[in-house]
Amino acid sequence: MKGRSENRLRGVRILYEDPQIFVIEKAAGVLSQALRNVDENSVEEALGDYVRKGQWKSSRRVYLVHRLDRDTSGVMVVAKTEAVQQWFREHWNEVTTKVYLARVAGALDAERGVFESYLAEDEKFFVRSVRDGHSGKFARTVWRVVELPAGEPPSTLVEVLLKSGRKHQIRVHFAEAGHPVLGDAKYGPKPPKPPPRAKGAPEARRRRPAPPPPLCLHAWKLSFEHPATHKTLSFEAVPPRWAKQVGRAAHCQPRPGKKTVPPVRMGKRSVPKVVFKQQRPKGRKQEEKRNDKRS
Repeated sequence: MKGRSENRLRGVRILYEDPQIFVIEKAAGVLSQALRNVDENSVEEALGDYVRKGQWKSSRRVYLVHRLDRDTSGVMVVAKTEAVQQWFREHWNEVTTKVYLARVAGALDAERGVFESYLAEDEKFFVRSVRDGHSGKFARTVWRVVELPAGEPPSTLVEVLLKSGRKHQIRVHFAEAGHPVLGDAKYGPKPPKPPPRAKGAPEARRRRPAPPPPLCLHAWKLSFEHPATHKTLSFEAVPPRWAKQVGRAAHCQPRPGKKTVPPVRMGKRSVPKVVFKQQRPKGRKQEEKRNDKRS
């Protein structure tokens, strides 16, 4: 059994390896799954080369258990056999805990909350919430604020606990709530078009377009039951620059006794509303008491 490794395989860092699994840290910009007839770096290809050890005739390969979007960085688990892959797929939501970090636009209305909806993908590969539970898959996203809004325009750092693993789940839920993930070109606001050149004005010098801002979404922590030993393993990926302030924030868990909002009827099934809990800043009661005494 091998422990934490500093092996870097073209944007892939091996955190843990044993006969059944790899645990790796994927860099932003790296695909999870290799594309046919496309020469582009991917986790699947990098780890496949690693297990073949340069023997191009070898049939050894790796098996993806889950995926991260190309522009999402963070921790992943990869199976070494098809049997292990199948075990994870059958028990994924039962044996894993997934915690993400995201920087979203604006200031949220509460300290913590829950998004719940049915998600469906259309023919243009765009995911959105739908009212009919038969045409979408149920998704639940638990979040809490870990850094107050900062910057101009303001943005908020949140910690997200996934209770399901739907495609683009975090990005869609926050975008539909009016707080898209920063750098999300698909679900966020479209960049403004440059103004047209006035007639007779000299042609401006051609400049290289500025690189797009990074997607501020990071798979921070992953805990799971090992398929062979059935012990719980936990791993953490180093937060990127935009999330350095997070420090050692605890897992986001809804507080006991929180009031829930009555479900809203959506088609033949009912889906709860987004649950927010407004909390007063610490020390506000004491300040009000002092003001009352002075008056």
